Amino acid sequence: MSKAILEERKDQVHRTGHGNPVEIACNKESLAGAVSQRACVFCGSRVVLYPIADALHLVHGPIGCAVYTWDIRGALSSGPELHRLSFSTDLQELDVVFGGEEKLTAALDELIDRHKPKAAFVYSTCIVGIIGDDLEAVCKEMSLKKKIPVLPVMSEGFKGNKRAGYLAACKAMFQLVGTQDISDVPKLSVNILGDFNLAGEIWIIRKYFERMGITVVANITGDGRVEDIGRCHGASLNLVQCSGATLDLAKMIQETYGTPFIRVSYIGIEDMADSLYQISDFFKEIDPTIVEKTETLVREELSTLMPEIARYRKDLEGKKVAMYVGGSFKAFSLIKAFRHLGMKVVVCGSQTGTKEDYNELAEIADPDTILVDDANPLELAEFIKEKNVDLFVGGVKERPIAYKLGVGFCDHNHERKEALGGFEGMLNFAKEVHSSVMSPVWNFVPRRANRNKGVNKETGNV
Repeated sequence: MSKAILEERKDQVHRTGHGNPVEIACNKESLAGAVSQRACVFCGSRVVLYPIADALHLVHGPIGCAVYTWDIRGALSSGPELHRLSFSTDLQELDVVFGGEEKLTAALDELIDRHKPKAAFVYSTCIVGIIGDDLEAVCKEMSLKKKIPVLPVMSEGFKGNKRAGYLAACKAMFQLVGTQDISDVPKLSVNILGDFNLAGEIWIIRKYFERMGITVVANITGDGRVEDIGRCHGASLNLVQCSGATLDLAKMIQETYGTPFIRVSYIGIEDMADSLYQISDFFKEIDPTIVEKTETLVREELSTLMPEIARYRKDLEGKKVAMYVGGSFKAFSLIKAFRHLGMKVVVCGSQTGTKEDYNELAEIADPDTILVDDANPLELAEFIKEKNVDLFVGGVKERPIAYKLGVGFCDHNHERKEALGGFEGMLNFAKEVHSSVMSPVWNFVPRRANRNKGVNKETGNV
């Protein structure tokens, strides 16, 4: 094991293909003060609920918590944009001593009157859990006073890790489910769970469903609306993409209303097509023509996409990739997507993976792939150098690691501005990967000097 790996971290790193069972420690509580890439419970709840565009989002805590998660998803809205404002009660020392309930009540009173939201989510932070403010009592009182749902999100940061924040968000959202009329919801209907409409991706997916004759009742939560979530129990099927973020909500709806769910992915060619086929198979008894519609859709999309993919593959064949993502579902799809580009994933990390996730990753990954849970920057840098990768896929926190090491970077996290979901997104992804990996600037990086001795100094080409 590399000297860069701390002794207490060794059980969170695994190398595939050595005959050893995958016994990787994961889903641990976040340690206060520790340097990792994983966020706290509060942040987990915030990233899930934030894209609900017509709701008020109020952070009850110090101003830093609100600043840290301000516009964190980059989620686009087709209408209201109240979600893009970040509100905080800005607790100070006196509030810690005497309590912040009065300040929270005043903030809700003013903000609800000013912005007229359809609902309000109130997020609990570490300090609120310590001083013992009764968030639920304040929210209940304000719900009665303002005649809108005011929902407490019990997301004190020290309670666990980011996954615990997902659960807190789902519990808050579930209070909205079943509150609206479903008499006009057709049988051929779904809810989209776990897509956050980064760069408008949910709009791409909805167009596919329209071509299949399927109605989308609620986007949960990208481009989300409070009333749609209130009637989502009327849909016939829940489609869960980011399973860590919204699987708990799908299970709650299934247990209470009997609505089945399937896990899907809209990333890459195989998983996008397979998801559409799964959905058509579910509805084929209601609409026998849906299978043919789906086959036509996939065929038409691939006829345009595959020649372009082949063109990029000529340059990318054999290049190596390291990736560190939030939800492990993304890692499964990305490994398959990179294989279409002729590229090999040699390092794969996740913030919120479970033991089942890592077992599945080990099955589909190539031998000697490094799997790492909740990595820190030092580890990621060491693995990139060890494997001599050509591309690092991650988020805004990982970008400096790649550039300092002279490696191409692709942003596949929630800050990105390029749609990478669906067949259209796969083409965007291929273009971005190609432009990053094949940029001549990497030929001048000292670490790669020996490998690229044949560089033309004037053109930068090998």
